[in-house]
Amino acid sequence: MNFFEKYLTLFVLVCMAIGVAIGYYFGFIPDFLNKFEVANINIPIGILIWVMIYPMMLKIDFTSIKNVGKNPKGLYITWIINWLIKPFTMFGIAYLFFYMIFKSIIPSDLAQDYLAGAVLLGAAPCTAMVFVWSGLTKGNPAYTLVQVATNDLIILVLFAPIVGLLLGVSGITVPWMTLFFSVFLFVVIPLSSASLTRHYLVKRKGLDYFEKTFIPKFNGITISGLLLTLVLIFSLQSQLILSDPLHIILISVPLVIQTVLIFGIAYYGAKKLKLTHDIASPAAMIGASNFFELSVAVAIALFPTHPGVALATIVGVLVEVPVMLILVKFSNKTKHWFAKEIVQ
Repeated sequence: MNFFEKYLTLFVLVCMAIGVAIGYYFGFIPDFLNKFEVANINIPIGILIWVMIYPMMLKIDFTSIKNVGKNPKGLYITWIINWLIKPFTMFGIAYLFFYMIFKSIIPSDLAQDYLAGAVLLGAAPCTAMVFVWSGLTKGNPAYTLVQVATNDLIILVLFAPIVGLLLGVSGITVPWMTLFFSVFLFVVIPLSSASLTRHYLVKRKGLDYFEKTFIPKFNGITISGLLLTLVLIFSLQSQLILSDPLHIILISVPLVIQTVLIFGIAYYGAKKLKLTHDIASPAAMIGASNFFELSVAVAIALFPTHPGVALATIVGVLVEVPVMLILVKFSNKTKHWFAKEIVQ
């Protein structure tokens, strides 16, 4: 884990402070940037999110899917947790806290916004950071790649329907065209572009050049894109944050519970299937963490006039790293729970 990844929570807090200060003292800046929109999507934020997502997609080798039939149990865990369990437990836990436990603290309109943000997080399992968590638990890098690659393909098909279903159940009007356009813009295009780039460069200059020379060129760009995106988003939401700073803590409670719960379900399931730890741990990490870049992008596109939705997704970024590091330590201390040989 590099310096930035290790202290991501601190960076998010700093960006929050800077963004809120800009929104409070220089409100004309976010007002000006808000004028640049296409199909309800803020263009500056869209560009910055592209800057983040594209380099992450470069790391995904879709040719690894040919190995999907080798020891598929770890993939079954990943798919079932991410698409049949996680979105619905996130909805249930968020609804419980925002509409019932915190009913006297959170107004009903904000409760609805926070629930929508939680749903977007729950329907977007991790893509990039899972390689970090996998590495910290000595996960099988080749198998992790297959898990992530198949997951990214499933996102193309299931993300929009699941989000639409859960938002509809909660009484939130879903702009379906904007939802599908967001998936196309922030998943299909960067995924296709990165795949074509990878194929072209690997064929022309070799895999070693691509992984050790080309991809590292984007490290600074990706970090800069994330930090600038956070500053911009917090500047747009400065009024909401300053009026209800306690809400950041309230939003974090169900998100932390969800993270630990999903990790526990996946980890226990992997143990019962007698998987090795180097496959079980990444499977649990993918479900526990989130593709927050996608969640933030879709939140802004779908609900431009409801800043609470995007705020909920960003709180997910805020709490993810410290919670995941705790789960990494737990995973490393429980390796002896798992099979020593791969069970076919």
